[in-house]
Amino acid sequence: MAGPAPTPPSRPTPTSRPAPAPASPSPAARFDLTGKVALVTGGSRGLGRAMVLGLSAAGADVVIASRKLDACRAAAADVEAMGRRALAVACNVGIWDELESLADTAYDAFGRVDVLVNNAGMSLLYGDVTEVTEAMWDKVVNLNLKGVFRLTALVGSRMVRDGGGSVINVSSVGSVRPTPEILPYAAAKAGVNTLTVGFARALGPTVRVNCIMAGPFLTDVTKAWDMDAFAQGAMRHALQRGGQPDEVVGTVLYFASDASSFTTGTVLRVDGGIP
Repeated sequence: MAGPAPTPPSRPTPTSRPAPAPASPSPAARFDLTGKVALVTGGSRGLGRAMVLGLSAAGADVVIASRKLDACRAAAADVEAMGRRALAVACNVGIWDELESLADTAYDAFGRVDVLVNNAGMSLLYGDVTEVTEAMWDKVVNLNLKGVFRLTALVGSRMVRDGGGSVINVSSVGSVRPTPEILPYAAAKAGVNTLTVGFARALGPTVRVNCIMAGPFLTDVTKAWDMDAFAQGAMRHALQRGGQPDEVVGTVLYFASDASSFTTGTVLRVDGGIP
């Protein structure tokens, strides 16, 4: 009688290998804003204009808002010359009711806002603190603080609805180094720092909110400064100078893009190393 058929030799089981991890985006790809829409308040001059041009150079279409429509249109023309779309909107950011119209205008034109830059701001000159009137206080605080809250609430909530976005506030080192001649402004900017942290939690996890705490940048506003006195004081700073407007662009692009995908609620000093 024949015995049982021999058992065929077992074949080795192929070793399973994990699927390769997807390639990480290149640094250039992380900063690419092609197809994105940015809204910049105070975007017609100074730091705001530098931000507008930097965002456009990275591929974004831009909504430029400030009180002076002609200045916004001039900035928009520069953006369009770069091959991007631009919309100029006249808006006083310190007036609550004008902000809803600004948000609606941006969404009507582009259908979305991916980056909001709350850059509009101003201070007023006074001598002694007793010279600050209620009207002066309200004007400074409304523009620098109230407008940031209202526009972030309006646009940030839509960003959440649309699946994501980045809000960038612009504060000042005066918020943590207040001097007697800028107290209303410093108080408002300290509020902006607080709003940054609070909105990061309110709009997360899909929308990131960060803040640039700006130091002395040499814009048109500084034409009224005593530059000799400034140069002498700046010698105490690490870089011993004021910043040029385009030196804020790298920080704006970092916060606006996927390069900062794990950064929110951050107040970042960009001040040349003020001690």
